[in-house]
Amino acid sequence: MHHYQSLSELDKKEMLKAIGIKSLDNLFDSIPIEARNPNFDLGAGYDEIDAQRHLRDLSKKNKTDYLCFLGAGAKKRFIPPCVIEIASRCEFLTCYTPYQAEISQGSLQIMYEFQSLMCDLVNQDVSNASVYDGASALAEAIRTAERITNKKKVYIDKNINNNYLEVIRTYLFASDIEIVDNEQDNELCAKVYQMINKFGEFVEIPPKTNNELIISFVDIVSLALFEPPKADITVADTQSLGLGLNFGAGCGVICTKDKYKRQLPGRIVGKTIDKTGKTAYCLTLQAREQHIRRNKATSNICSNQALFALIAGVYLKKTGKKGFVEIAQKSYNNAHKLAKKLEQIGFVVENKDFFDEFTLNVLSSDNFLAHLKECGILGGVKLDNQRILVCATELVNDNDIECYIKASKPFSPNKLCLGG
Repeated sequence: MHHYQSLSELDKKEMLKAIGIKSLDNLFDSIPIEARNPNFDLGAGYDEIDAQRHLRDLSKKNKTDYLCFLGAGAKKRFIPPCVIEIASRCEFLTCYTPYQAEISQGSLQIMYEFQSLMCDLVNQDVSNASVYDGASALAEAIRTAERITNKKKVYIDKNINNNYLEVIRTYLFASDIEIVDNEQDNELCAKVYQMINKFGEFVEIPPKTNNELIISFVDIVSLALFEPPKADITVADTQSLGLGLNFGAGCGVICTKDKYKRQLPGRIVGKTIDKTGKTAYCLTLQAREQHIRRNKATSNICSNQALFALIAGVYLKKTGKKGFVEIAQKSYNNAHKLAKKLEQIGFVVENKDFFDEFTLNVLSSDNFLAHLKECGILGGVKLDNQRILVCATELVNDNDIECYIKASKPFSPNKLCLGG
């Protein structure tokens, strides 16, 4: 409870007098009684010692020592301590764009290097300096394609992440862009695919048919082992690059060809020379409504995630090319080892070609996951009543895999394993 200090009764009386009301209840006079919550009672205030004790008691209700096999867009990976140490420095501790270049050279340099790293990973010419998250980046990419092509329809592969699809629908609800099922429609602004779809399967992206743009959502870590798909616009989320599951996602990034750069939402940091001949960094492209007329902005709702982009950049520099490949290889090996062992005890793994997560058939998703949780394992993400998505990253070891197999045996379709 840093800098915590509760109000005394005298403080409250003086504040009420200053704003001209008699009691705290009068603050809510403008709200109809039927719209108020009658049970909204916070109780008496705590002093600092009791507040700390109360929060510690609440924290004890959390259980944080589960083995984690969750994926579906947010994965538990190792975070080198130096990443958080650097990102927590007061010079960097902001989620927003460093507008004042003269006092933000360090942050701007990191944004520039983040863009360069993203372009190298996805094999594109230009990257923006991040948007809110991967889901909104995918939606913004569709709007970017619409501006480039002047066409009002988009085809979206049916097997993209459900959360991403919901965000896209929300974005496009108030626009005149229509989602269609016909992949051959000649009025498409774009076709949207997820390199590794919601079932963990690699997707072969088909070629263009009518000069529409190809938009691909990629798994950043998988690019250490696999070539990025050929696309006009490449989108990613950086959650796997130094962020824990408590954030839900990382920053979104949109990369594209040089000829499309002026249609990117958000900002692009550039490198230049100042009047003394020294290297300097600045916001080169600023296409938000804060910088230009609202009707000329590429997006009025994209939010920069400077701190998450900084973390991603520091993480990639810390791991280096060799370390990044090793992380991806371990994840691949662990997932395939777990899948093989599950098949050996009678389970069906749907995937033929996957990276670090796969679809597992079970008799009852709810019962299976509940049992594993009782065994201290977060066993995966429910896809439907009989399928779950299981993920294994570099944090999983052989003992963890054996724990998963042992806990799964009672639910194996192979009767020989029942009770094993």
